[in-house]
Formats: sequence, C-alpha cells, structure tokens
Amino acid sequence: MSLHRKGRAALVLALVVVVAMAFRVSWNALRDIAGAIGADATAATLYPFVVDGLMALALIAALVLAGRDRTFALRVLAAYTIASLVLNYVHGLVPELHGRSVDWGRLADWDPANWALVLLATSLPVGSIYFGSDLVAKVLHHRPAPITTSIENGEESIGTMRNRSSSDLAVSTPEPITPNVTVLPRPVAVGFLKSSIPAKPLQAIEQPAVPPIERRAMAAESTRQRRATGRVPEVARTPRPKRTPGELLSQARTATADWPDFRLTAEGIRREVRTSPANARTLRDTLRAERGLSVA
Repeated sequence: MSLHRKGRAALVLALVVVVAMAFRVSWNALRDIAGAIGADATAATLYPFVVDGLMALALIAALVLAGRDRTFALRVLAAYTIASLVLNYVHGLVPELHGRSVDWGRLADWDPANWALVLLATSLPVGSIYFGSDLVAKVLHHRPAPITTSIENGEESIGTMRNRSSSDLAVSTPEPITPNVTVLPRPVAVGFLKSSIPAKPLQAIEQPAVPPIERRAMAAESTRQRRATGRVPEVARTPRPKRTPGELLSQARTATADWPDFRLTAEGIRREVRTSPANARTLRDTLRAERGLSVA
C-alpha cells in the first residue's frame, strides 16, 4: 500500500515538473505576443497566466464536474489549448516578435490573418474572466454523487445512510389509536327509583319530535361499460342440436376405431366427441366392454 502511494506521488510530482517546464516555454511566446498587441511589461508578464492558467483551471474542473458541466469544461480546455497553440505557432513564424521589433498590432503580413490573430489574442483575457468565473461557480455548486459501499452483501449509499430519517416514507405511519375509556356512573338501586319517581305509563312519556330525514336517491355516474349479467336469452344462443346416446356412441366408435387400448380414457373420449364427463365415462365403459377389456 505504501509503495502504491509513493508511486502515485512520484507520478504527480513528475507531471507537475513537466507542466511547469511546458508553461515556461509557452510563457515566452505568449509574453512576446502580448507585447506586440500593446500590453505593457507587467501585462505581458501576466498574459501567459491568463491563457495557460485557465487551461489548468478547466482541467481541474473537468475532473470534478460531471455531465453537461464536465463537457463545458472540456470544451473550454480544448478552445484555450488551440488558442495557445496558434499563438505559439505565430511566435515561431515571426522572428521579429522575439526581439519585439515588429510593428505594434502586426502579427502577420496578410491583413485578414493579422486581424484574426489580433482579435484572438485580445479576446483571450476577456474569455478567461467569463469562462473562469463560470467554471468556479459550477465547481462550488457541484454536489458529488454519493459513494456506494457494500453493507451486509448489499450496496447502500453512504449519503443515504447519513441523511436517513423517519420522514423518508412517502406516507407517514399513523400513530397508535389509544382507546378513550370513560368510566360510567354506577346505576342507582331500583328501590330508590320507585320511592322517589312516580311510575308513568310508557304511552305518557313524551318523545322529542325528530324531523324526518329526507333521503334522495342519486344515480351514481359511471364511465365504465357494464357487462351483461344473468342468463343469455334463447334467441341469442347458438342453436346446437342435442345428440342421443346412440348418436354419441356411434361418433365415439368412429373416432376411436384406430385408438390403442391405453388411450381409451374418458378424458380422451370427452375431448374427441365434445360431450360431458358423465357421458364420456359411459362411452368409455361401453367401448372397453366391446373390446373385451375390463371396465375401470
């Protein structure tokens, strides 16, 4: 484990060294380009950090972000890499840029190419402000996906375990209903009621008048089509003639003439002749008796 960590640390250190040397080479060309488009000594010194520095920032953002934000960071990285490559290429083609003896604002002999190069060189700092701010905002607002770990032969999210609470259910569990027990007063002895309250006939007790409740029958509206229930009328039934026992036996003999003995069962006869189980058993016994077999 320690060797693995040391190997990774050495790889990262070597990468930092290579990137630093590459930045030093590119810094010389970009500084001369910045001086050619009108930047002073301080601005020309900081100009390479604007271009190549945003490339490093876009690379780090691409490693952190995901989805569309990662695609945006990769596009920024590709655009500024191409821009830095073009400016380094121009610096190599124009020897006058090395000694800063070129005319101010003159990067190419052909006017359209010169205008395009000057526009590219002057727009890179403004683009660094815009794209750099956007990338930093995306990184700060980015929420990484929860890391899944295996717990008890199942994968469960650490973020889910950390944020789990009792309110995660879609419907809250109802509280148990506690019965409200009310203690009723004990009844008074019947003898005291007879001595203190005079007896009245049941007809003499006045009942409070209760207004009748008006019931209104409302038809329930249903959009579903009801299926027919009850017996099917005789007219709607398919006419099917009833066969006599003799006709059934004749049909069974014809259908089972070439059947082997083991196939002569009630179920097979019922399916072949299309009759009831009771008739099929009767036909089976008759046919087995005609063949001289034992009746099951």
